[in-house]
Amino acid sequence: MTLPINDTVVTYPTGATSGTATVLHVEQIGDVFAVLLDTTPVHPVDAGWPDQPADRASFEWNGGRAAVTDCLVAATDGETLALGAEIPVRKGTEGWAFVAAHMVTEAPPVGVVVTVDVDDKFRRVLSIGHTGCHVASLALNRALADRWAKTVREDALGSPNFDAEANDVSRILENGSRDTYRLGKSLRKKGFRTEGFADALAAVEDAINASLQSWVGAKLPVRIDRDGDRLTDRRYWVCEFPEGEARIPCGGTHANNLGELKGLTARLSLEDHEGTSVLVMETTSA
Repeated sequence: MTLPINDTVVTYPTGATSGTATVLHVEQIGDVFAVLLDTTPVHPVDAGWPDQPADRASFEWNGGRAAVTDCLVAATDGETLALGAEIPVRKGTEGWAFVAAHMVTEAPPVGVVVTVDVDDKFRRVLSIGHTGCHVASLALNRALADRWAKTVREDALGSPNFDAEANDVSRILENGSRDTYRLGKSLRKKGFRTEGFADALAAVEDAINASLQSWVGAKLPVRIDRDGDRLTDRRYWVCEFPEGEARIPCGGTHANNLGELKGLTARLSLEDHEGTSVLVMETTSA
């Protein structure tokens, strides 16, 4: 069977952790096989913004079983398959299909129907970590709002979007997250005042955690809106805050309610990265 011409249908945005699918293509890459399915509940890691790790999962089919050792966003022009950072085009490029490549050591035959099961416990702790990351970014933006001397784009709740302007690396962890923000010359040119920031760090952290305690305690509902069911269709994290609806583009998986983020707290620290001051925000949930 030839390489697919359409993006993979994905069901993880609805919270699915299992399903059946047809094997469309199998390709050996080194000691493992990349398996493409017509539909999948497995969340793949995206090399373009690899914040959330891939789900852990397994396949079963008549006569076989295999663990999914990794799952990557890949792309094909119908002739070749490019994995992860090797993808040469942007999502939506005409003539290219973006697919979830499931990496296994034993591959099912092309055309067979497989049952796909995701490790729901691992999915849950990553989903809690990802939702906590979004909520903490909104609380951080609010806590730093008075440090802007110029007008910058606003976040989903109307605060100056420090997270969008300064974020360098974001990583989703089990029940938590770690984000780094560069406080260098380019950020200062945008109007962010760094004078006295180290002395104010404890107060900023307290303000963030006050917001988190209020929002988590209110058990605010969360949902995922999506423009379609394909891998590259836009998806949005949506939460109804007392301040209004927050809507953030996001392809990850999430908790259904902020009440699931029990004990969510943020910790701030400053580090020096090659002469540039970097703010680190780490979140954890119980």
